[in-house]
Amino acid sequence: MWRVTSSARSWRESGRERVDVSGAIWCHGAVKNRNTFVAFPLAAILFTALPAFPSRGGEGPAIETHVVAVEEVCAWPNLTLLSDGTIAAVLFNQPTHGTSEGDVECWVSRDGLEWEKRSTITSHEPDTIRMNHAAGLARDGDFVVLCSGWTNRKQPERPKQRPFRDAVLSAWVLRSSDGGKTWETRKDFPRAESGWTEFIPFGDIWVGDDDALHTSCYQGKYRDPATTFRTDGWRSWHFRSTDDGETWEPVSVIGPRHNETSLFPLGEGEWLAAARIDRVEIFRSTDGGRKWSDPLPVTERNELNGHLSRLADGRILLSYGVRRADRRGVCVRLSEDGGGSWGESHWLADADPVADCGYPSSVQRADGSIVTAWYAGRSPLRDGYHMGATVWRAPAPGTKKP
Repeated sequence: MWRVTSSARSWRESGRERVDVSGAIWCHGAVKNRNTFVAFPLAAILFTALPAFPSRGGEGPAIETHVVAVEEVCAWPNLTLLSDGTIAAVLFNQPTHGTSEGDVECWVSRDGLEWEKRSTITSHEPDTIRMNHAAGLARDGDFVVLCSGWTNRKQPERPKQRPFRDAVLSAWVLRSSDGGKTWETRKDFPRAESGWTEFIPFGDIWVGDDDALHTSCYQGKYRDPATTFRTDGWRSWHFRSTDDGETWEPVSVIGPRHNETSLFPLGEGEWLAAARIDRVEIFRSTDGGRKWSDPLPVTERNELNGHLSRLADGRILLSYGVRRADRRGVCVRLSEDGGGSWGESHWLADADPVADCGYPSSVQRADGSIVTAWYAGRSPLRDGYHMGATVWRAPAPGTKKP
């Protein structure tokens, strides 16, 4: 049985069904969109009641289900496993790519299928947006989120820019001691040097071997601060907190030409970083993140926004978005040697061929299945912005396609 379910913010149906890119749901004898519900004979439906995500062949991921987790959100989801096993998604709550006022929210799920809103994490100031975020657990178990955003207010040094791109806002530090229900806010994140945007958090927050917290932020170098917000380059940073996430400081540049970067701890002072340029490149540090190796390319051009996690069997999982001219969606690759080499790419979820999409984040459930959250402006699941979630199982170690 192939099925689609949805969150409390969206519709819900049962049985065998398919959502096509026009927004209609094909099911046993009926089709539903946001405004109408029209009956059809069952025979007329048989040609359309097929999985929207067909098998790619070979020994790839075993897909259990795809769901619309949250409707009307651009999301850019970040998943964190809370101490009680709940999956928490930190996501941007508006159905635009950062062009209207909005905040980040906390949504939770026990299984990756059914989701409910737990809280609004930030409270944006008027004419601003809070959307760029990193998230994870502190050493004491608190849920910590770093969140920056943009202002729509004209800056004194340059003409008015396009909506919500006048300047990057300094990040806030948000902290919850009750599993994401309520939040405390600090507004004293390190400020950028002249000529650079403020720091923009991205990816996961981790506890390192040094008992400090670690994450990544990136920033852009202004092309001409007197005329435009646009940048002539990027760099991503390793950030560290020695007081369990209360205050933060930059440690080192990870990617000198890279922006959105996801950190992952291998242990014994060794770290990986999946950094975006025009693809995903992997950096490695063996000294606690003070120095970083040359990059190792692991995806093709326009396959980007990588997320790193470890499976129960020890393999490292790279989840990443795909925005190629011929296809869009989410792919995964696995490493059996700590990120030194990577297996073949496996297709996980589809987006519409021209849709805004990607930014996957993955966690593994206690039963061994993996939940990968992603977003799309349109997909076979829904016509319109949504956070999708795919529940799947990884191929066995050493598995190759025939």
